[in-house]
Amino acid sequence: MLTEMPSPVSRRAFLGAAALAAAARPEAPMNKLGLDAFSLRSQGWTPFQLLDFAAEHGAQIVHFSEPRFLGSSEPAHLGKVREHADRLDLGVEVGFGSICPTSTRFDQAAGTPRKQLLAMLEAAKALRSPIVRCYLGSSNDRQGKTPFAQHIENTIASCRSVRSEFVDAGVKIAVENHAGDMQALELKGLIEAAGKEYVGALLDAGNATWTLEDPHHTLEILAPLAVTTGVRDSRIWESERGAEVMWVPFGEGNIDIERWRKRLGELRPDLTFELEIINLRSPRSFRYKDPEFWDDYRDVPAWVFRKFETLAEQGRPYQAPQPPMTKESDPKGLEEWTARQEREDVAHDLAFCRQTLGLGRA
Repeated sequence: MLTEMPSPVSRRAFLGAAALAAAARPEAPMNKLGLDAFSLRSQGWTPFQLLDFAAEHGAQIVHFSEPRFLGSSEPAHLGKVREHADRLDLGVEVGFGSICPTSTRFDQAAGTPRKQLLAMLEAAKALRSPIVRCYLGSSNDRQGKTPFAQHIENTIASCRSVRSEFVDAGVKIAVENHAGDMQALELKGLIEAAGKEYVGALLDAGNATWTLEDPHHTLEILAPLAVTTGVRDSRIWESERGAEVMWVPFGEGNIDIERWRKRLGELRPDLTFELEIINLRSPRSFRYKDPEFWDDYRDVPAWVFRKFETLAEQGRPYQAPQPPMTKESDPKGLEEWTARQEREDVAHDLAFCRQTLGLGRA
C-alpha cells in the first residue's frame, strides 16, 4: 500500500511546528572569540584602548597575557579596567611569563615562582579572570646542561607551591605550550602530575608547529585538559635540510584552521577561541635532516613527528609583506609600519573568525 502524502496544509503545519520546536530548544554552546593583548604589543595602548579595540572588532574576551598590558597592578586601577570591560560586556583573562626557575625565560628579579604566581592570582581575582596563564620557557630550554625533564619537574613544583591558594580562589593555572618548549604529551603529563583540579593547559595552535607537531594532534591531546587557547594560522613547507614554519594571517596557512576550529567546537565548545596573532616576516627553520638536530629532540615520538612532516610535504613557501625601510635607514618609519601592519593583521584575523568561522559578535 502506498503511503498517503500529507496535504499542503498539513505539511505547512508540520513544518511550522518543527520550526517552533527547534526555536524552543536551547542553542548548542559556541566557542567565544577572544583576543590576546600580545597581538597588539606594538601599539603602546592602555588596557582601556585594548578593550575598546576588541569590542569594536567582535571579540568577547580579552586576554592580558603580560602584566605590562594592564598598565598597573594597583587594585584601584584594576577595578577601573574591570568596570570598563563590564560596560563593553567583555570577559577578562590574565597571565605572565615563566614559572620554571631553571628556564632561560624565568625573571629572577621578579621573585620566586610562588611569589609571582600569587601576585597574578590577586590580579585575577580583581579582574574576575578564571585563569592565570604562564609557561615553562622556550625551545632554548631543550639545550644546555639542565635536562628538559628537570625543567618540567621544576615547573610542576612551582604549581604545587600555590595549590591551596588557587584551589581556594577557584582560579586555574593555565600552562601554555610555549615557543617550542613542550609537546602536547609532555604538557599533559605535567598537568596530571601537578593536579588537574587547579592546573590546565593554554592550548596554543601556533606554538605546536614550533615543537614539530601537527596542531590537530595537539588539539586532540590537550583539549580535555585545556582552560583556554591561543590560536593563529601556520604555513609549513619542506626545505633542503628539513622544514620551514611561518605564522601567517588566517586563511593563508596549510594546517586547515577551519577544520581545527570545527573540531575544537566538537570537543570543547566551552573554550575560548583566542587569537594570539604573531605574523612572522621570515620563516623559522627546523633542520631535522641533520642528525645533530635530534640531540635536543630525542623525546619526540616518531608517530607525532610524521604528522608534522606530512604537513611540510604538502606545503608551499609563503612570502610575508616586507617593510619598505630598514631600522638603519628609517627607524621611526619602521616602527610606524610595524604598528600599522599589526593592527591590519589583527583586524583581518578577527574578521575572518567572524565571517568564515562563525565566531564572535557581528
